[in-house]
Amino acid sequence: MKYIDNTDVMKRMKSRLKMNKVWKSIFLIATGLALLTLVILLARIITQGAGYLNWDFFNNFGSRFPEKAGIKAALIGSVYLMLVIAPVSIILGVGTAIYLEEYAKKNKFTSFIQMNISNLAGVPSIVFGLLGLTIFVRMFLLGKSILAAGFTMSLLILPVIIVAAQEAIRAVPKEQREASYGMGATKWQTITRVVLPAAVPGILTGSILALSRAVGETAPLVVLGIPVILQFLPDGLLSQFTTLPLQIYDWAKRPQEEFQFVAAAGIIVLMIFLILMNSIAIMIRNKFQKRY
Repeated sequence: MKYIDNTDVMKRMKSRLKMNKVWKSIFLIATGLALLTLVILLARIITQGAGYLNWDFFNNFGSRFPEKAGIKAALIGSVYLMLVIAPVSIILGVGTAIYLEEYAKKNKFTSFIQMNISNLAGVPSIVFGLLGLTIFVRMFLLGKSILAAGFTMSLLILPVIIVAAQEAIRAVPKEQREASYGMGATKWQTITRVVLPAAVPGILTGSILALSRAVGETAPLVVLGIPVILQFLPDGLLSQFTTLPLQIYDWAKRPQEEFQFVAAAGIIVLMIFLILMNSIAIMIRNKFQKRY
């Protein structure tokens, strides 16, 4: 029988416990630094911009005078833009994910498509802006409209939604599908009544992150030539418009100090807009999580 040295075992256990404490401290410091940065950023934005949040700020259009500057056109434009991006990107993204996971044969061609979709998720946003400028603005003659910008931003976030939807569909247990087939359901009935309801929480999680990215993007819109200041509201999907990120970008680059405070107020509104949009999606996700 082999003899085990208890002293050596105790030393190794103490060494591992010390190493565990070291790594725990490193992770705690990293978390604290991230939270501290976030708190400082939020505190700075709120202290600078809270004083400019009044009715005139929401009711005025953009202006070269900080005391008259407002976000009326930018806020309405952002809402119009999301009304295009959300249905287009989610319908196309989820539809593509369903085809790749449930219908497409597993071969080299589908693997090639899957690889390219994953690679597209990391392409810089300005590349999608150039693509949108070529296809939607010049080829389809949509101009600097909400529709052209909405399609461009949908292409930007489409890979993220596809990948997230695929992972959510893949996570549904095969036993649920087999049980559905055993009850006599068709493939489409199984997808719509079993797979998709169970995958909705995961799909919505990816969609929330993707739509949040779309709301805050400016580079594709700058490439499309979307104006930063407008003195009118859009009257349709083919109308010109501006968005909150573009308006904030224009204010932030101006030399007058007052415009920095106006930009901070715009950032507060943008964060509230994001929180409201995400809250609706999270409530829907939680509802399906409880059910399935």
